[in-house]
Amino acid sequence: MIPVKSLDLFAGIPVRDYAHALPWYERLLGSAPAFFPLATEAVWELAEHRYLYIVQIPEIAGRARHTIFVSDLDAFADQIAKRGMEPAKRETLPNRVRKLTYRDPDGNEISFGGAAA
Repeated sequence: MIPVKSLDLFAGIPVRDYAHALPWYERLLGSAPAFFPLATEAVWELAEHRYLYIVQIPEIAGRARHTIFVSDLDAFADQIAKRGMEPAKRETLPNRVRKLTYRDPDGNEISFGGAAA
């Protein structure tokens, strides 16, 4: 591994229809995007120097698979549920990590993970 003093992450999710996908991601993430680099791109800052973005690229939409670990998965999932969204899949992995997977309208999977209780 190459040693690094800091780490920035910019993880992208291609979508077919930006205007349709934007409200879905606002509901999932619980906020409006932090900024809009292009007319069909929106970026959320999940933590300092860690970003998730959607961008309209119809020919490759639906292929993203991202897992984001949170400190309190239950509280995080409760907040998403209050916005009317439920995971498509719930798992407890052999290493005792729980994972909740949400699928956007294109089939992209955004999962949230946390330690099992």
